[in-house]
Amino acid sequence: MRIDGCPFRFRAIEREYRSYWTAVEAARIWVVTPSGQVGCFVVGDVNVQDVWERLKSDPASVLIDVRTRAEWMFVGLPDLSALGKRVVTLEWQSFPENSVDPAFSDRLKAALSGSGADKGTNLYFICRSGARSRMAAEALAAAGYEHCHNVADGFEGPLDPNRHRGRIGGWKAAGLAWAQG
Repeated sequence: MRIDGCPFRFRAIEREYRSYWTAVEAARIWVVTPSGQVGCFVVGDVNVQDVWERLKSDPASVLIDVRTRAEWMFVGLPDLSALGKRVVTLEWQSFPENSVDPAFSDRLKAALSGSGADKGTNLYFICRSGARSRMAAEALAAAGYEHCHNVADGFEGPLDPNRHRGRIGGWKAAGLAWAQG
């Protein structure tokens, strides 16, 4: 969708049963709420090795896995036990409907506040390949969290020439710690 005079591309996302329009210009997310408030948020991609180093060096940082329960169980989860941390798991979309959880931001805010994280904490969002996690990071940035980052290539990365994941990019291919569900 295009708005007259605006050079950005728009797409609708649902959050808490209200529509928000976001425009993406590079990594800047411009959000216009139904009440007309406008904000600009940066959600950058961070490669998996850098995410591991940042999780190791920043004790307050949090890794949030937004895949489905089935993916956590059958594909595996990042293992942060060597860092003395646990992954926060919260589905962005439910399976098999693939519908976005309209209460995602509120549920994640509650989980984060329970762990001591606040709106200034570095949050790293991961999914299978980096698409859902970007949307989840954008939603939390729109909710006022200042340091939301997308894990580039996600847990399994892109498809290889044989249409398999987990071999050419992502958490698993980088040899980072993970455990089968």
